[in-house]
Amino acid sequence: MKKLIFLLISGCFFIQCKKNDAVEIVDVKKSVDLNIERFDKLYAKATVKTLPDLKNQYPFLFPKQFPDSIWYAKISDPIFKELNVEVEKQFPDNKKFEDGLEMMVSRVKHYFPDEKTPRVITLVNEVLIDKKAFYTNDLILISLDTYLGKNHKFYEPFAEYQKANLEPNQILPDLVTNFAFRKIVPSQDKTLISEMIYFGKLHYLKDLLIPEVPNYQKIGYTEMQEKFCIENESQMWSYLVNEKLLYDNNIKNYQRFIEDGPFTKFYLDIDRESPGRVGQWLGWQIVKSYIENNDVTLDELLKTEPTVIFNKSGYKPKK
Repeated sequence: MKKLIFLLISGCFFIQCKKNDAVEIVDVKKSVDLNIERFDKLYAKATVKTLPDLKNQYPFLFPKQFPDSIWYAKISDPIFKELNVEVEKQFPDNKKFEDGLEMMVSRVKHYFPDEKTPRVITLVNEVLIDKKAFYTNDLILISLDTYLGKNHKFYEPFAEYQKANLEPNQILPDLVTNFAFRKIVPSQDKTLISEMIYFGKLHYLKDLLIPEVPNYQKIGYTEMQEKFCIENESQMWSYLVNEKLLYDNNIKNYQRFIEDGPFTKFYLDIDRESPGRVGQWLGWQIVKSYIENNDVTLDELLKTEPTVIFNKSGYKPKK
């Protein structure tokens, strides 16, 4: 009898340890105070006399292959000046993102203890919307001119779906996306299901690192777009299964279901109502199902092959 009790207690202890090691969203306390360096303000006020000192302070922001004449010309460029005026209007201080940024970095250091506390620098980068935010092993760069709000006049040339995420609320999701690129092991298998789960892992990192951000903002959707995905999850999944697309590695499927766009190309009546990137959203649901049904560490999740995750996920779309 004593032996049986001992085994039961040992078994419970083992299970508890396993669950403690498993990845889960936990309440992390703020552990860092970041000094946000407003390079955008410094450069906006720079003169021919002060620019050399600024270059010495931020050498990595002044690539050596460009002559000084480029940087001097930029100081007096009227469009650059107007950009800085608009950034100053939207971000006179750091209140819109500072607290969230400090919590995000605190969670990064909790889940990834080897990560350094990064230096944080904001800048104006000529509205390059494919270079909005970067999170390296020791540096965060935020191009504030790409977060002025979707209706800003500077964004008129862009498509509506591109404008939608040029909002201040996308600073944190964009940073986690860039951070995730160096943490998630890419699959050698380029099938659609592998790409879906790769991005599912990426969005699950947002669940861990910015849990206070609404799900629709994590993935860069509107509330209506998220609602569409929830209400049509079963239909979208059935289409991929019935058309035998999950294990297809045709690049066109990546373009249809993973890449951003005004909508997803199912070639069905629902196309115009759908948001882009629904393959990413479905991959996110698969990863969440995998986490719910398996005791795995975060490191294991990020390294596990997508097909293994899919096969063990027990994923069933909500009807």
